[in-house]
Amino acid sequence: MVEDRLYIGTRRYSSWSLRGWLAVRMARLRVDEIVIPLAGGVTAAVRAVTPGGTVPYLEHAGNKVWDSLAIAEYCAEQAPGLWPDSPAARAHARVIAAEMHSSFRELRIAMPMSLFRPGAAGTCCSPAVAADVARIEAIWAETRARFAAGGTFLFGTAFTLADAMYAPVVARLLTYAPPLSEAARAYCMAVRSHPLVTEWYDAAALEPPEWCIARYETAPPDAA
Repeated sequence: MVEDRLYIGTRRYSSWSLRGWLAVRMARLRVDEIVIPLAGGVTAAVRAVTPGGTVPYLEHAGNKVWDSLAIAEYCAEQAPGLWPDSPAARAHARVIAAEMHSSFRELRIAMPMSLFRPGAAGTCCSPAVAADVARIEAIWAETRARFAAGGTFLFGTAFTLADAMYAPVVARLLTYAPPLSEAARAYCMAVRSHPLVTEWYDAAALEPPEWCIARYETAPPDAA
């Protein structure tokens, strides 16, 4: 009997896990979810079960997929419609998802995903981080101007895989609260209010206290 599983890291912190989990849930794949507590980096527990030594890692129908963007594409094959319908919108969605996958290093380093980090608002916005935030805002603005047609998400009323790829960025922006345009703030709140994102936050809040990593649960150094 094939056992289908999705391995993810601690929900409070694992941005890549959130992307893979959203894709799997959007595709309605029936998998067991296995959470591996993280320790601020790759752990022996992760290496023991995943081919790439990272999470998320999907085992489904005998297939093994261990990259979040690859998981998104796999899910789109299982459930067509997770990318936008039109060829132009679909191409744009894929390219901005790929940019998210490979870029924004300064933001990732300065603003690690920590869903409930106290005292983080208004911190960690160096010029380099501000440049990453500005690029993200520009992507969102251009995409919505071209494809949203008044809907609340990047490509309209439907929450697509492109939105899933940017959901952890939304989480970071909500935690660290850098200056944002009104439109960007509205988009962040739309993503945060999506039922799947809300479900992730709710599950994160119920994780055992011993899974917390102290340096991600205190105010960032420049917040003092």
